[in-house]
Amino acid sequence: MTHRYAIKALLGASIALALSLSAHAATPPGPTDTHFDLSGVTPGGQYDRFIVTYRDGSTERRDHAALLQNVAAAISRAGLNRATAVGRAAGVQPAYQRKLATGADLVRTSRKLDSSEAASLVRQIATDPAVAFVAPDVMLHRVRDIQAPASLLPTTFSPSDTYYPYYQWDLKAPDGSITYFGDANHGGTRVNDAWDLADGKGVVIAVLDTGITRHVDVNTSLADKGYDFITDALVSGRPTDDRVPGGWDLGDWTTTEPWLSACTNADNPPESSSWHGTHVASTAGAEITDNAQGMAGIAFHARVLPVRVLGHCGGYTSDIADAIVWAAGGKVEGVPRNRHPAQVINLSLGGKGRCNPHDVTAKAVAEANALGAVVVVSAGNSGDDAAKYTPAGCPGVITVAATGITSQRTYYSNYGHSVEIAAPGGGVYQDDDPNTGTVSYDGFIWQALNNGDTTPVPEGTSYGGYAGTSQAAPHVTGTVALMQSARKELCLPPLKPKQVLKLLQKTAYEPMIRPKGKYSIGAGIVDSAAAVEAAVAFKPHK
Repeated sequence: MTHRYAIKALLGASIALALSLSAHAATPPGPTDTHFDLSGVTPGGQYDRFIVTYRDGSTERRDHAALLQNVAAAISRAGLNRATAVGRAAGVQPAYQRKLATGADLVRTSRKLDSSEAASLVRQIATDPAVAFVAPDVMLHRVRDIQAPASLLPTTFSPSDTYYPYYQWDLKAPDGSITYFGDANHGGTRVNDAWDLADGKGVVIAVLDTGITRHVDVNTSLADKGYDFITDALVSGRPTDDRVPGGWDLGDWTTTEPWLSACTNADNPPESSSWHGTHVASTAGAEITDNAQGMAGIAFHARVLPVRVLGHCGGYTSDIADAIVWAAGGKVEGVPRNRHPAQVINLSLGGKGRCNPHDVTAKAVAEANALGAVVVVSAGNSGDDAAKYTPAGCPGVITVAATGITSQRTYYSNYGHSVEIAAPGGGVYQDDDPNTGTVSYDGFIWQALNNGDTTPVPEGTSYGGYAGTSQAAPHVTGTVALMQSARKELCLPPLKPKQVLKLLQKTAYEPMIRPKGKYSIGAGIVDSAAAVEAAVAFKPHK
């Protein structure tokens, strides 16, 4: 399972490394690569799950036995049906897993394949004329953000006070006002002005992440209505591979076995539980607001539906694709229908690999869009072109880059034409400049966290700072919820996903420090108040 960390986290500070694989030396030429995708496969990785989409009307699409027969034939053509040597890798046999919400099928091999074997098998499966598209089921990861040092952390909340005036520059106007910690704020989002118009009431936000934890300052009213979509017991930390009700975060630590061996290496050191989903959900709106304690959330009267797709080691593409469809109200085989369909979905996760319309992630997003859900994703923290990553490069999503308090693109944020807009993610250092070497309070986005190192404590009381594009995305997610809420209050129909994007980009403001050349961050930085005003005034062309 070391392959799960060969794909570097999009949302972390680490740089993603992945090389395109050449065809297996013994593999004959296959069809054009529109039928398969190997961009997420990394040298040294290991793969035992493959997503195959069969053409409509094909026998394999409706008959699992025919499907397995054809995959077995592909295994044979790839030379993987027999042991490589005495005491070495055994011959491979296929097993059927399930039908995905997009109509694709998940197949598992009896042993893990190295990157060369996996590439060979994918190419051989793709030679079947009945196959529309095939790709390995790769691991995606939470954004492994930069965590604020312990010396900067606020103490446990005081009921008589709030951290909002001190820590949350990101929700205020970018008017150059000096923050409590002495920085000029040119990178805020004017959420404080948007609150005069909307608070998120009547809107559901789905956060697909590590789940959520109980906290004295976090609204978890929909946590039991969420779902845990992880189908691998090692990843979920549960006893079985099945999916279960509830969007609770059980922890994603890798400091003990079996995860220490399965999930960590030199590039991915052992980590305590991140409580990433709690932090992201709190920014979008789960943080209880105007209650004289802790932090504030953006769409604080929206209801946040947590969906657990990330655990120990990360989360599989196939599980995440199903969760996207389910969160929007679509049908997923074996899972009860979501009774609280989301109007906006947040994905602060990703991995190396280009996304095209044939991918299950892209198809899941298209289905969510058709159901009316806006899908917001993080651009990634690799300082690279976002088009090289999934879901950042997928069609139909709103991809968000990260900016800091000075308004400039953060040094870690992905960029490029796949990015639609930017939002505060935190620049870590004084003046958003790594060359200063001085870590700043204003270099992070602050929200609720759990106190536990591994499993969650029953009720968290701590807060923490993270910097990353995973923090930028929920600023846009919360703003979308405010936009839809404002229209709902006026009995106006909800905006369609493309209309939302158009208004967000039209009202975005230009950063004082503009990115140069290829380092595009889209239309500018999100302006929550202007976006809500535009949403209320919007009248579609007849």
